[in-house]
Amino acid sequence: MKWPLIAVGVALLAGLYFAQRHSTKTAYLNGLPLYRDLPNRQFIFERDCYIFKLKDHDTDWPLVATQATVPELPAEVTEAAVGKDLPGVRILAVAHVGERFKIVSVRQVTGRQGAQISFEILFLDEESHKYSRLDADEIMDHAPEAQGQAPTIRPEFAVAVAHPSQ
Repeated sequence: MKWPLIAVGVALLAGLYFAQRHSTKTAYLNGLPLYRDLPNRQFIFERDCYIFKLKDHDTDWPLVATQATVPELPAEVTEAAVGKDLPGVRILAVAHVGERFKIVSVRQVTGRQGAQISFEILFLDEESHKYSRLDADEIMDHAPEAQGQAPTIRPEFAVAVAHPSQ
């Protein structure tokens, strides 16, 4: 009678270990010194960008970028490409020049593919966008991180709003 109970206990522990090992974990990094000043910073798109999903790597939020950082995207950003399934990407919408957004949070998602940091942005006029919350990782400049500084939005994609009330 004792051995079946031990076997059940071992099986439960193995199941818990397997579930924990293969789960996705999310940690918000907003309070860390490196990322503390990013949330609520506002920006204006300087160029049209695609809103898309990668086929081989799912993310919580759609990504935003152009072919400059994601080679699978078409060279010219056009509304005609919306809804198309291309090799590697599915184009969902277009973010237009002049549209405003803010960084909402910085998250680290750890799963089977390792740890990935996502920079969640939100259009300020979110009700007019089907995909109002996006992951801006593809338009971020990560070079400052090597010097212990926060990454920034690359200026060719968007510029910071000096006074958010503008």
